[in-house]
Amino acid sequence: MSVVPNPWHTLRSLTAARIALGRTGISLPTAPQLEFQLAHARARDAVHLPLDTAQLAQDLGEVLPGHPDAIQLASAAHDRGTYLQRPDLGRRLDATSHDLLESFYQPARPYDLALVVVDGLSALAIAQNAAPFIHALLQRLEPEDWSLAPTTIVTQGRVAIGDEVGQLLGAKAVVVLVGERPGLSSPDSMGLYLTWAPHVGLTDAARNCISNVRPEGLSYGDAAYKLHMLLRESRRRQLSGVDLKDETVDVLASDGGAMRNFLLS
Repeated sequence: MSVVPNPWHTLRSLTAARIALGRTGISLPTAPQLEFQLAHARARDAVHLPLDTAQLAQDLGEVLPGHPDAIQLASAAHDRGTYLQRPDLGRRLDATSHDLLESFYQPARPYDLALVVVDGLSALAIAQNAAPFIHALLQRLEPEDWSLAPTTIVTQGRVAIGDEVGQLLGAKAVVVLVGERPGLSSPDSMGLYLTWAPHVGLTDAARNCISNVRPEGLSYGDAAYKLHMLLRESRRRQLSGVDLKDETVDVLASDGGAMRNFLLS
């Protein structure tokens, strides 16, 4: 039976979503069905892939010259199975990591910003995107007066674990780089979460999120620009979350920038 094409097929050049796949009778053609199964397998692999912390620490050392080596930590979820079934354990450090971080606290000179790199649900996203993104962010932060806490790498971690890390380090703000839940077209998507005055017990309402950071999504440069603007406003106003709005798209749109929303054209 021949494949009946979909008249929307020209839209496929504009999105990675599975649209206009055609049909054979009432079923998908074989090629799109196999592609779907491959994407599903890649998403599952991304969830279970362990993070190579030694390689990541080396990569971070190359983009953070002059800074202390990244501190390697672990959540209270000591294996992947526990992590997937107990999200609450992924939000807290284990006892060894907690005690280790306490030694880096310096009350006389509090850090402005702590960068926390977390494997999350896609170690692949962190392995591929964390170091180049941090490099792009530092290019924007270096001309300004930002004191950075030692960078931390957390395995089996969730977003909220950054609150405990930031609190123990005494950082005024924390940014968590985390592997997002893999999609069928994006197993390597990294999210960024900014929190001002981090401490254990905060909810998502206290955070600002920038999602889908990867070469095929939001570029490192654009993500660094958006985060830098949020960081500046967060420090100026001493807040984050629902009270801090991302106005970068509006600024770029008014300037005719590349990020202009096509719906406004």
